Amino acid sequence: MSVSAAMVRELRDKTNAGMMDCKKALEETQGNLEAAVEWLRKKGLASAAKKADRLASEGVVYAYQSGQTATLVEINSETDFVAKNDIFKNFVQSFAETLNSSTLSDQMDQALALKSASGLSLEDSLKEAISKIGENLVFRRFLRWSAPQGLIHHYVHGDGKIGVLAEFETSAPQSPEVKTLANDICLHIAAMSPIALSADQVPSEVVTKEKEILRAKNLEQGKKPEMIEKILDGQIKKFLAESCLLEQAFVKNPDIKVAGYIAEVSKKAGAPVILKRYARYELGEGLQKKVNNFAEEVAAQANLH
Repeated sequence: MSVSAAMVRELRDKTNAGMMDCKKALEETQGNLEAAVEWLRKKGLASAAKKADRLASEGVVYAYQSGQTATLVEINSETDFVAKNDIFKNFVQSFAETLNSSTLSDQMDQALALKSASGLSLEDSLKEAISKIGENLVFRRFLRWSAPQGLIHHYVHGDGKIGVLAEFETSAPQSPEVKTLANDICLHIAAMSPIALSADQVPSEVVTKEKEILRAKNLEQGKKPEMIEKILDGQIKKFLAESCLLEQAFVKNPDIKVAGYIAEVSKKAGAPVILKRYARYELGEGLQKKVNNFAEEVAAQANLH
């Protein structure tokens, strides 16, 4: 039978499942609304959708690498407890492997259509995991980088709290010195959270905002207005040196800058090493964190009885 848009909307309102899932359910059940609801529940789609508005700010940042192709992914859960669950861990690993074997770089809109080793799409794998685990899970972001002629290195810190990817251009990717350098740089990025590789890559709006903050602070401290611009020049230079990766003091040896450390290793390895790009994911950054109040939870439970 023909499934109308009104029927799809009614089923969506009832289950909160996706539009295409609702259409498929109605087609499979010849337009029977109650049977369609049951069909969605059996597939785990209705229960997954009902959890979709629950805040997921925990979870894990995970990295998967095969050869010189690596993927960094963040998948969120509602609780830290679930993030340590083996079902969740296995799901995330499989998810990352599928992304890594694709040709995508960061296209979220295409990623969920990818087929995993099980034959399910990543979207269906996500829904299946939500049904099994019983919490809302969110595929938040990913990056997939490949460097056949150079070196890709990844590092994950704090049981999935921070993840780093870095790409190096070098003719000596197998050199022990270069491998150590790659790991050291990723550790530094995780610890120091640089905002850009170099000063010329810092967005102008970031510099403008920092100047506004520093100008207001100088005025508050009683600095003469006519002197503030000169003072700001020095302060912005300091801000950029502390914020840009290549200019930062190297975390393992603050006596040298990161750029200097890379230059030292290049000499030892007998080949130039250039840090081309990096990415740093911190779990839940930018998301509102859920704060549990035990007393309120108990009171809420008591009111139900």
